[in-house]
Amino acid sequence: MSLAQPSLSPVPPSPTDLARVRETVMSAGSSFYWAMRVLPTEKRDAIFAVYAFAREVDDIADGDASDAEKRIGLERWRAEIDALYRGEPSHPITRVLLPALDAYGLEKKDFVALIYGMEMDGIGPIRAPSMDELILYCDRVACAVGRLCIRIFGEPGTAGQETADHLGLALQLTNILRDVEEDAAMGRLYLPRELLTGAGIESSDPALVLNDPRLRKTCRDLAVRAEEEFRLAEAAIARCSRRAMRPAIIMMMVYRKTFDRLIAEDWSYLPHSMPKGVSKLEKLWIAVRYGIF
Repeated sequence: MSLAQPSLSPVPPSPTDLARVRETVMSAGSSFYWAMRVLPTEKRDAIFAVYAFAREVDDIADGDASDAEKRIGLERWRAEIDALYRGEPSHPITRVLLPALDAYGLEKKDFVALIYGMEMDGIGPIRAPSMDELILYCDRVACAVGRLCIRIFGEPGTAGQETADHLGLALQLTNILRDVEEDAAMGRLYLPRELLTGAGIESSDPALVLNDPRLRKTCRDLAVRAEEEFRLAEAAIARCSRRAMRPAIIMMMVYRKTFDRLIAEDWSYLPHSMPKGVSKLEKLWIAVRYGIF
């Protein structure tokens, strides 16, 4: 099946649709908002629409609906992405995305990959996957979003693609290492079984693993892979236009601060606490420091 972009008339999004997308991003309280606000308006609106789409499908995966209802919800989004690439979007988010397809060469396969990733997340759920399965999951839910973003940034070449892949993996592994307790409460365990087994943990039950004192070794071992992905992402960004990649740099530095705190705390807050997050003031300071050149 061809994933070529349609030739579409660049119809500006309506103020109502733009407001819906912006509200979705701002209400999420994510670092994404602080990083992307440094972009020019048209690029920012396109990026916000990508993020809003990701939030919509993530909410389906994280919701309390049955597996059957989740499949229906995700299938509706598949149909909506099909409609978007026919030039017939019906949702506020995809209507905002429509002019961005030709403008930035956004690829359908990346939107589809994200939906597949949410199926892995919401219908299962994921418990002690193999390392290969974990990397596939991260590619679908994080790197695919990164591949859409770097096209909007204006860095669709090899260095931009490498940034999307390595930084997406680094950020998602940081999320996994940060949210061990929260994920366990939802019946999920993203830590790969090879590392669990290496630490002497044979169970894949999230509650049992959360209370196992050997969990910290598993987290340390996965952090080694995350550290390498941060290093590779930084090297790839260095080969890109620094100005174009300002949002990626801001995201990297916010997550790097979170990651460094996890390492410093050595997951000592587990099993019944959460690590200290990056404050809004810290995010603002990072956005100012790395967003002005």
